[in-house]
Amino acid sequence: MSVAPSTTVPLDDRFSRELPEMALPWQAEEAPDPELLVLNEQLAGELGLDPAWLRGAEGLGLLLGTRVPSGATPVAQAYAGHQFGGYVPRLGDGRALLLGELVDAGGMLRDLHLKGSGRTPFARGGDGLAAVGPMLREYVISEAMHALGIPTTRSLAVVATGRPVRRETLLPGAVLARVAASHLRVGSFQYAAATRDLDLLRRLADHAITRHHPGAADADRPYLALFEGVVSAQASLVARWMTVGFVHGVMNTDNMTISGETIDYGPCAFLDAFDPATVYSSIDHGGRYAYGNQPLVAEWNLARLAEALLPLLHDDPEQAVALAVEALGAFRPRYDAAWSAGMRVKLGLRHEPDAEVSALADELLGLLQADHVDHTSFFRALGSAARGDAEPARNLFLDLAAVDGWLERWRALDPDADVMDRVNPVYIPRNHLVEEALEAATGGDLDPLGRLLEAVTAPYDERPGLERYAAPAPPDFGAYRTFCGT
Repeated sequence: MSVAPSTTVPLDDRFSRELPEMALPWQAEEAPDPELLVLNEQLAGELGLDPAWLRGAEGLGLLLGTRVPSGATPVAQAYAGHQFGGYVPRLGDGRALLLGELVDAGGMLRDLHLKGSGRTPFARGGDGLAAVGPMLREYVISEAMHALGIPTTRSLAVVATGRPVRRETLLPGAVLARVAASHLRVGSFQYAAATRDLDLLRRLADHAITRHHPGAADADRPYLALFEGVVSAQASLVARWMTVGFVHGVMNTDNMTISGETIDYGPCAFLDAFDPATVYSSIDHGGRYAYGNQPLVAEWNLARLAEALLPLLHDDPEQAVALAVEALGAFRPRYDAAWSAGMRVKLGLRHEPDAEVSALADELLGLLQADHVDHTSFFRALGSAARGDAEPARNLFLDLAAVDGWLERWRALDPDADVMDRVNPVYIPRNHLVEEALEAATGGDLDPLGRLLEAVTAPYDERPGLERYAAPAPPDFGAYRTFCGT
């Protein structure tokens, strides 16, 4: 059922009630001239929110955090984190607020959260604001990821504030309203552990079990089972990133969720030419978060979660470490299995052993890298090869002898083209099109954004008139760099 006045929006405050030490009550900044730029009407309906009401003054107030339901208390969440490998004990929501939790149409509890809503005491010198471009980037990329079937936070709306934001130049400001299973992070546990308050750490773990891994509550060692659940969820998530060519760009521990959802779309992008060393982020000078490093970084982040959980795993520190090490050891085989399963369907294979699939996929990726082949275009064209027309795929290569040999061995396995077309997208948020849409939107023209969203939110359905959304970047696009927007 949809709701009308803001006073009836059923926002719960479970996080702040159960974990007040990690919830700082705070108020969003007023927006001098709000304007709704984009609204996810389907998601609004899932949350029981009337899109027409959200477009009105009270609805915009909710999306900005300036008009919240009676009894709701927006909070900035506290967390710590390793940023590019360096530990920061106090990060937190420097420009974000958790408005509260909603129960969606499926009975699932979901956070309603703002980004760019103003400076909080966690801002560490930042202005607490966000510009239109980066907030629309998160909207586009997160909704594309959702359409690809990858666990992710969702974007509900982007509202321009009418307030300029100073970056390299003055830019129009905006607030993103997003939805998540929760905003619990590895950094949340690092923060609780650093307080040395065992009761807080235990309550946080219990909160995470209830929200995300309820089966752990019945295990002999619930907190170990919680950790095992996060390991499994992250192994699956990162494997899915890798199969679609997604580069997160800033995999700090405060950007890794306990739920297994993708979160915090800052300097993110999708691969053009396949290369494991690909880095798009302007601040990742050493390539720590390069595309090919993402599984190793995920495992490293999970080791930091294990460290935070040690006091809950066993009273004996040595036994706690042993339990954590054994549980963390499951990450690589689970990641490998998830990646192999993903590559199996991308290649349309059915009965071959995982080792054979992995060997065939590894050989293929080496060919893609050697000839700088566009990742998304190739896998989509491979469906045609499975139907007997190999030219669209082989024409992407320079070394035709090498790819012909691979194609011959692959086709001998009788790949299923229909399966391939259901998992290999035609449309992704291609970097040149994202930049085109964000630049136009920053200047007030939302039409390119709308056309891009039309393509990427139905990524597997090839449609006439959208050919440019399936094409790689033109040669003059050049080297691509992304920015955090802070």
